[in-house]
Amino acid sequence: MADAALRLTALAEELLGEPVPVRIRAWDGSESGPPGAPVLVIRNRRALRRLLWKPGELGLARAWVAGELDIEGDLYETLDLMAGLLWERGADAKDTVHPIRDPKVRAAARSLLQLAGPWPPPPPPAEEVRRRTGPLHTRRRDKEAISHHYDVGNDFYELVLGPSMVYSCAYWEDDGSLEDAQRDKLDLVCRKLALKEGDRLLDVGCGWGSMAIHAAREYGARVTGVTLSTEQAAYARKRIAEEGLTDRIEIRVQDYRDVRDGPYDAISSIGMAEHVGSVRYREYADDLYALLKPGGRLLNHQIARRPEKDESAYHVDEFIDAYVFPDGELAPLGRTVATLEEAGFEARDVESLREHYALTLRHWVANLERHWDRAVTMTSPGRARVWRLYMAASALSFEHNKIGVNQILVVRPMDGGASRMPLRARAWKASAAG
Repeated sequence: MADAALRLTALAEELLGEPVPVRIRAWDGSESGPPGAPVLVIRNRRALRRLLWKPGELGLARAWVAGELDIEGDLYETLDLMAGLLWERGADAKDTVHPIRDPKVRAAARSLLQLAGPWPPPPPPAEEVRRRTGPLHTRRRDKEAISHHYDVGNDFYELVLGPSMVYSCAYWEDDGSLEDAQRDKLDLVCRKLALKEGDRLLDVGCGWGSMAIHAAREYGARVTGVTLSTEQAAYARKRIAEEGLTDRIEIRVQDYRDVRDGPYDAISSIGMAEHVGSVRYREYADDLYALLKPGGRLLNHQIARRPEKDESAYHVDEFIDAYVFPDGELAPLGRTVATLEEAGFEARDVESLREHYALTLRHWVANLERHWDRAVTMTSPGRARVWRLYMAASALSFEHNKIGVNQILVVRPMDGGASRMPLRARAWKASAAG
């Protein structure tokens, strides 16, 4: 008799202490759960072994990436329904594989072990970053982390990001295309930096060259872009040549810590500082301060997390660390601003773009789903599944104010304290202040 789904539903409710909000379809074809609800498809009972071995987010992620778990119905709705039961119970859920005082829960855990099949679980999917050793955020380790995320094929990123090839939060009007919104974001950055003809701009983490091209073409800036990704650099150089801007833009495969040819009139750092890490953030701020001329501006566009009551309890998201951004860290907005000011900068403006990033991510997910077969061919089924889950879950995190994103404009003051900022800076005029 096919009854795996019914048994799983009963066991899950015993372990979780509340009804399961999704319908379950098991590998034997059985179904159980609320009619009309999104369906969690468990294609293979190996998924249960993964979850028992690594309860919570990482076990679920491994089963998802391996194709042993799937969702039928609205992805966002399903993730929302499951978040409170599974993703937010990571620490508590570990108790399912340890002795528990409640005999009912212990019995349910034993039954789940029996249903899961032969032990041990299968190895993690190939897309998972293998165990890392050594200190965080050395040049070698940062380069490896960047390569894992960005060197998966420029063609794949073209599918997801669209023609703009901008991998950061767009800046939306009420309507408009993704390309329009990304162009508007790049232009907003240029205006906040008050770029003008001949200014030297350092673009830290330059990606595929979109910011550099916009600043050079629209504002006449002379741009140096640095990235640790060889694939990004090759793509950016090709675009720059096609635009006829090779005399204005230089793209380097270089760590920001090795840039020594300042001073620059302005620095943009868009979606890069998340890779720096707390142990290196003051060094990052000091380096950029040293590279700016007095009166120069830095625009730091960075994802932020909500502060913890006990900051020592903060830990990097397991799924993101293992499959998306190895060694990536998020900091609260206040800590980032404070560190920049400790390095000598003066904070002049902070703008939250949280809702803008949620919209951007939903557009990227739609692009991926629209070109799913090509994305799988270009990378792997597992890699495409990583991206779909990570972007959809991130969109929800922005919408629910779990994380945010901010443009922080700071200035290196002149001797005597002058900022060279206009009295009404929010107009963001393209011309530099006197």
